[in-house]
Amino acid sequence: MRLIKTANYVLYVIIINGPNLNLLGKREEKIYGSKGFDEIKKELDELAAGKVELLYFQSNHEGEIIDKIQQCIGNIDFIIINPGALTHYSYGIHDAISASKIPTIEVHISNIFNREYWRAESVISPAASGIIIGFGPDVYKMALNYIIGM
Repeated sequence: MRLIKTANYVLYVIIINGPNLNLLGKREEKIYGSKGFDEIKKELDELAAGKVELLYFQSNHEGEIIDKIQQCIGNIDFIIINPGALTHYSYGIHDAISASKIPTIEVHISNIFNREYWRAESVISPAASGIIIGFGPDVYKMALNYIIGM
């Protein structure tokens, strides 16, 4: 972890999105809203400007997400992750977050406890530093605001 602050220190934050989150704005708007991730990214970049350096990664493949988390070790200060459907069964992502020791905020656009019964469990949450769910696309900004305010 890089959290040794100096006058010129830059915090590095990566936002990792899992399966189907590349389809935001195109799928199930009643659940996920009408904003595409490019629009969300623009808002996040504006919020981060001059405060933190933001990186983005999206994959529909569990192994690629695990590889990315491992690549973050020693290079990234915080992870914001929306694992999508992998939330409910990816012990591999859980273990990668735990092994990385990088503070991680798990986010979900929808309230996973207010949907199908099988969505109400996250195997990722025990490895996360915190969780923000159910506030629509603003969950990303909420997580980033928390990090900026630390």
